[in-house]
Parts: sequence; C-alpha cells; structure tokens
Amino acid sequence: MTIGPVEYVLISFPDNDFNGDIAPAIADLVDSGTVRIIDLVFLKKDEDGNILSFEYDDLPQTAAYGDIDGDADGFMSDEDIEFAAAALAPNSAALLIIWEDLWAAPLANAVWESGGVLLAGSRIPHDIVLEAIAIFEDAQGELS
Repeated sequence: MTIGPVEYVLISFPDNDFNGDIAPAIADLVDSGTVRIIDLVFLKKDEDGNILSFEYDDLPQTAAYGDIDGDADGFMSDEDIEFAAAALAPNSAALLIIWEDLWAAPLANAVWESGGVLLAGSRIPHDIVLEAIAIFEDAQGELS
C-alpha cells in the first residue's frame, strides 16, 4: 500500500471563536486530491485549562466541516488530543486535523523503493518566509 506523508495541523482560534470560514479551503484541498482527511477533531480549553474535545456536528458553528470528505473518526487517541491541547492558551479553541499528503505519495514511494530514508522535515512558519522574501527582494534591489 502506497501512502503519502501523514501530518497534523493544529489551527488555533482565540477566545473559542470557531466558525466555518476555513472549511471551504480544506474541502478544496480534499476535492482536488491534494490531501485526504484521516481524522479531524475540535478542541476547547477553558480559562482553568480544562480540555473539551468534540466532533464537527456537536456545535452549530462547526457544522460546515461536515461537508468535507474524509474518514475523521477515531485515528487520534485521547493522549494525542491531550498533547495537542497542551499547546492551546486558556480560553481558546483549535481544529486538529490529521491528513495524508496525497500530492507527495509518488515521491514518498520512490524514496522508500530506492532505499532512501527521510531524516527530518518541518514547516517553516509563514511569517519567517515572508520576512526572508522581503530581505531577499531588498538585497536584489540593492544589486540592481
């Protein structure tokens, strides 16, 4: 069985302000074959640090996520959810998604078949990338 890299994303919503605004963008990723949803869970941390996890159909403001194709059932353990929730500030909420990067499955398979081993990988935060691009563009302007 060929499977692409599997990753998680934890998207925080300050002040427990869930909405369905990002659901269409996630649905587009699924519909285009870019990712496959393996599991999806919502988290809330109250002011005292208590954690509540729930599914998309438990709150009206998360119902839009029900239109996203995927398995979204039980891949994550309670320990996984607690680990992710530790990153949340009090009185905030988050969407925790585990997805397969379908776009990378052919490369992952080629690496595996060639005997290669992925040693490390990480995402570079968006603000750091924007800052690096600005520095690069400034340097290019100075060379012109």
